[in-house]
Amino acid sequence: MLYSLLLVFLLPALGIPFVYFGGKKSSKIAASIVALIAIINIALVLTTVPTILNSANHMYIEEYAWIPVLNSHFTLFVDGISVSIAIIAMVLIVAAALFSIKYMEGKKNLPVYYVLLSLLSVGLVGVFLTSNLLLFYFCWELMLLPAYFIIGSWGYRESYRAAFKFFIFTHAGAVFVLLGIGAIYMITGTTDLFAAQTALLSFPELAKWIIIALTAGFAVKMAIVPLHMWLPDAHSEAPATMSALLSGVIISAGAYAILRLSLGAVFPAVAGTEFGTSFLHGLAVFGVISAFFGAFIALVENDIKRIIAYSSIAHMGYVLFGLSLYPSEPLIGGALAITTAITGTVFHILTHAVSKGLLFLSAGAVMHQTELRDIREMGGLAGKMPFTSTSAIIAGLSIAGSPPFACFISEFLIFVGAFDIIRTNSFYLVPTILMLLATVFSLAYSLRFVYRIFIAPPKPGTTLDGNEKHKITDVPNSMKIAMLILIIFVVLLGVYPAFFINLINTVGFI
Repeated sequence: MLYSLLLVFLLPALGIPFVYFGGKKSSKIAASIVALIAIINIALVLTTVPTILNSANHMYIEEYAWIPVLNSHFTLFVDGISVSIAIIAMVLIVAAALFSIKYMEGKKNLPVYYVLLSLLSVGLVGVFLTSNLLLFYFCWELMLLPAYFIIGSWGYRESYRAAFKFFIFTHAGAVFVLLGIGAIYMITGTTDLFAAQTALLSFPELAKWIIIALTAGFAVKMAIVPLHMWLPDAHSEAPATMSALLSGVIISAGAYAILRLSLGAVFPAVAGTEFGTSFLHGLAVFGVISAFFGAFIALVENDIKRIIAYSSIAHMGYVLFGLSLYPSEPLIGGALAITTAITGTVFHILTHAVSKGLLFLSAGAVMHQTELRDIREMGGLAGKMPFTSTSAIIAGLSIAGSPPFACFISEFLIFVGAFDIIRTNSFYLVPTILMLLATVFSLAYSLRFVYRIFIAPPKPGTTLDGNEKHKITDVPNSMKIAMLILIIFVVLLGVYPAFFINLINTVGFI
């Protein structure tokens, strides 16, 4: 469909007045408009899939005149990777909007909340839909402001403190991203990702500094150790809907950006060099550190949302390890056949997004119904909140990498790809063994989370030990529908991953 991606980019922005004035009448109207726009955008993005699968370059591109003085075009594009992540991002937006109807009920300034959610969706989706570096940076920063105000205005205890920490860290990372993009333009004279990739092949020494700057900036958004400090506080204080988007999409955008810009555009200039090999090995080391750090803290943390937040750090470690398996040999004409490891890494971005989004919504449901957040004060909720407990168990088992749920397939593909690479690069033997060990700890903290909240009997003397101030029931239907949407994706991606894996495998790397 002509103008499909332009409409995807513009509809959430053009819908803002309708969201605001609809929200003045009813927050349900505002939430429904946000969800409806996201559903329309999913349909629009899906219209590009036949072109991606059948065209020679496996891409769908729209180009519009924009800034002639910079020779910069408003270029929107999708391939198998970006279209897959964009679809999952919009699914999470639908779920967040529907969950908000009851979850945010009674809160102040809800029309503004839904406007910010709509504005956030522009930045979230825009990052995955453009090959213009200036437009990419615009969307990258556009994610920041709505998220800051949502965390600060509708968070819990010290919400603005956590929001400010999130703003400072991620904006500092954005400075490095801007330096890298500026250097690319200075060297190549273009803001187009594809043109820059070819031009940078002639500047391997400068490319080293560009890839370091870009990766450092994106690693902040991914919350890779030691740049993770903003994430536990932001998750802990944010509304559950914002946490689902933070963990499901925003930190995943950092992983996508490393793959698309650092590795896809800049790395070919240093591929096959000692620096290129060391760079990939460095990603593996930081991935292992993040996986273990996040898992260990999640094992001892008692705040229901901070457990999941540290789990996100651990799983970004899996993703960074997967990205380190990017082929290190020089590319021919910038083309590269996608490997099993990279397929698994991209798929893990998708599976982690829906699984962690579901887990955060489940945690939000528990907090909403019990008014508790310390898991030591919980227990026995499976009988009182059967739908929420089922939702949390499915999400927890997926995060733990248990079949037949989504994350099992993606982790399996990453490890298969890792063992393929070990045959020719023995460095990866130890990191791969360590990452396999990290999956044991993922299972441990996931089972602890589920058991302590839903299965174990309440601790004597705690609020839920037969002394509830009010009878605890399961969540309202609108919240159940939001969780059900994500349950379907967590199960479907686990038992039938073919649609997205086939899309990802069409990529011949930018």
